[in-house]
Amino acid sequence: MITGDHPATALAIARRIGLAQAHHGVMTGQQLAHVDTEQLRGLLQTTRVFARVNPEQKIRIVEALQANGEFVAMTGDGINDAPALKRADIGVAMGKKGTDVAREAADMVLLDDNFASITAAVREGRHIYDNIRKFIKFIMTGNSGEIWVLFLAPFLGLPIPLLPIHILWINLVTDGLPSLALAMEPEEPGNMQRPPRAPNEGIFAHGMWQHMVWVGLLIGGVSLAAQAWAIQDGSAHWQTMVFTVLTFAQLAHVLAIRSERQSLLTIGLFSNLPLLGAVALTIVLQLSLIYLPTLQAIFNTQALSPLELARCVGLSLLVGLAVELEKLFYRQGWLYGGSGPHHGN
Repeated sequence: MITGDHPATALAIARRIGLAQAHHGVMTGQQLAHVDTEQLRGLLQTTRVFARVNPEQKIRIVEALQANGEFVAMTGDGINDAPALKRADIGVAMGKKGTDVAREAADMVLLDDNFASITAAVREGRHIYDNIRKFIKFIMTGNSGEIWVLFLAPFLGLPIPLLPIHILWINLVTDGLPSLALAMEPEEPGNMQRPPRAPNEGIFAHGMWQHMVWVGLLIGGVSLAAQAWAIQDGSAHWQTMVFTVLTFAQLAHVLAIRSERQSLLTIGLFSNLPLLGAVALTIVLQLSLIYLPTLQAIFNTQALSPLELARCVGLSLLVGLAVELEKLFYRQGWLYGGSGPHHGN
């Protein structure tokens, strides 16, 4: 809290709203004038309330927070707040009581003058960002799995595993329907208890790019394993099996990545009905390609026996189980620097 009010008033309000505890004190502008920049950076680790400060000192505090690696949002309504609003990473002015100067200097205007709206915006922003990460993770991992299948097959002495129409189907249907439904994923538990992301943190942080590499390889590996297994058994349906495993493996993957930390059993299979419906519809469509004669002619597929279909499902489920193990290791702090449900972005 940075205010021009009386120190006692500022501290009482800060304690009432939970910003300061009984052991926290208040620093006045007069005291701040005798503190150099390095000392101020250290004091900001423990000082919660600044009172009787002038506009120049507000800018000093903002700059010291930024020097400590913080991403600073500044709220204000008066003319004196305008310089600090401009200097902060995000300036938030009051829409009802704020001056025209403050609103012009700010990046955002709070129309209802209610700080709870800021909390709601942060919550929704984190929710959207999480779902964007899940969308990218799903699409990039699935595409890398397709690339590995096509790239590695010749080196392993296997025939070309997929036809162009198979790849087109996977990209349009298997990738498209579940990825759109990921946007409906509910907010993860503990969303507002997590620490903020570092300003210089990339979207692929916290093990995301490693996940895309190894899970992509796993999807490609189980698909090629199905191909090699079918060829060794003398099955003429090996191409359909590769196609099916690649499709079902991506569906198992999208269900497993609904949370970056919690298991699928914890968040519940039915907590995102649009995604569950998209997965079910994709399964029905894939089975239609395999067993309906009209679609068999178009997609060059063959009907799989119950044993062959069971093999495809079993190999695909390995992907989901592997991702669940990854999340378990992450929760235990054994992977990507994880330390439990509140660590990370």
